[in-house]
Amino acid sequence: MSEKTFPFLKFHRALPQEVPVPIRVLGHGEIHGGFVNGDAGDQAARCIDCGNPYCSWGCPLGNRIPQWLQLVRDGRIEDAASLMHETNPLPEICGRVCPQDRLCEGACTLEEGGFGAVTIGGIERWVTDEALRRGWRPALHTQERSGRRVAIVGAGPAGLAAADRLVRAGVEVDVFDRHEEIGGLLTFGIPAFKLEKSVVRTRRSVLEELGVRFRLGTEVGRDLPFATLLREFDAVFLATGAYTNVDAQLPGQQLDGVYAALPFLIANTRRLLGTAGAGDALPDLAGKRVVVLGGGDTAMDCVRSSIRLGAARVSCVYRRDEANMPGSRREVKYARDEGVEFVFQRQPLAIHGEGRAQCVRVVQTELVSDGRGRAQSRAIPGSEQDLPADVVIQAFGFLASPPDWCADHGIATDASGRIVVGGAGRARQQTSNPKVFAGGDTVRGADLVVRAVLDGREAARAILAQLQAVTAAT
Repeated sequence: MSEKTFPFLKFHRALPQEVPVPIRVLGHGEIHGGFVNGDAGDQAARCIDCGNPYCSWGCPLGNRIPQWLQLVRDGRIEDAASLMHETNPLPEICGRVCPQDRLCEGACTLEEGGFGAVTIGGIERWVTDEALRRGWRPALHTQERSGRRVAIVGAGPAGLAAADRLVRAGVEVDVFDRHEEIGGLLTFGIPAFKLEKSVVRTRRSVLEELGVRFRLGTEVGRDLPFATLLREFDAVFLATGAYTNVDAQLPGQQLDGVYAALPFLIANTRRLLGTAGAGDALPDLAGKRVVVLGGGDTAMDCVRSSIRLGAARVSCVYRRDEANMPGSRREVKYARDEGVEFVFQRQPLAIHGEGRAQCVRVVQTELVSDGRGRAQSRAIPGSEQDLPADVVIQAFGFLASPPDWCADHGIATDASGRIVVGGAGRARQQTSNPKVFAGGDTVRGADLVVRAVLDGREAARAILAQLQAVTAAT
């Protein structure tokens, strides 16, 4: 094999340059810069165009990855960005927050062959950033306005993806959100060191240029009746997310110094944005011992944020082993690099302290097969121990947060609170109210950003089909 025929032999897998740990933990900026001096083209050239694009199959959006890697290789950056947007309304965001190691890059033929996957996520992020910097914008699919109007409730990834597809197809789109900024958990849940908020603001500008209207600080059901949306718009898309913390009901969780993950992350983001209110209390972690309970990406966000907030010692406690952690392997590596200690196979039993948290009582676990492929944890009697803690952050996940008014308007939910979509006689993402569609975490429960984007894209497609059918029938 020659380097000329197989560039992956010449160019080893490389991400954009990483900010050294001693520097990056002093601030909240992203830890990777962009590719420079042709590095993106070199990395794109590593793709062997294997014929059966496993990377595309591994992407929930079905991104045409080999094709836009070829465009990057040829220096056609704006064309690559346009091709990305054909399948993904938010590529610069997915390039930053997707767990590529479990999706496209994990399926890469080079990864399977031991050569290291093509750096798909890093290239996706760089291409969109660079194209937008050069003035490129996604094209409208039509210059004609249809006269149809769609309301979107929730400006998170599902809502933004639907807005993109609808407005580019000539539909008037109004997006309602109770927060002061767009993005949902992209802005308020994901820390800036993974996704700088200027990236989300740029996407807002792009969508506003296309014609999307954002009505922020507006909570549907409180500031505006949902019935008004049903009356004034031709269709409604619900993307209200999953903001309800999973409650492990640990004894002692009411003690001072115990926090839920999402309020902690939101308070820190609002502090950085300068929009913190009276309800955004952020604990002083300087010199403190912080214990984070949980093993997903939210737990990684909490431990890495705690390091940046000056904690003296940060531990992550998880009931299974590292191989069974649900979070991104990349995020675990970054956390470990930054000084986080991982305590595996420990199940929290209680939080102890006199008035405020002083330790977490845990028990050692062993892993047993559940017969479905994933190991389950089982407590080992007599192995209890106390882990010292000044601050405890519970990151056990989130549940869907359907609005109270769903039942009043014939929008069915399941036993866990998720809005029910699809099924016999319904379009994809259509709820039991035929005028209302839903997607993202409010349908799936807490899930990946890329799957929320998929729901928004597919909901827009279903809404457009319904609007066209109504137009044809009149």
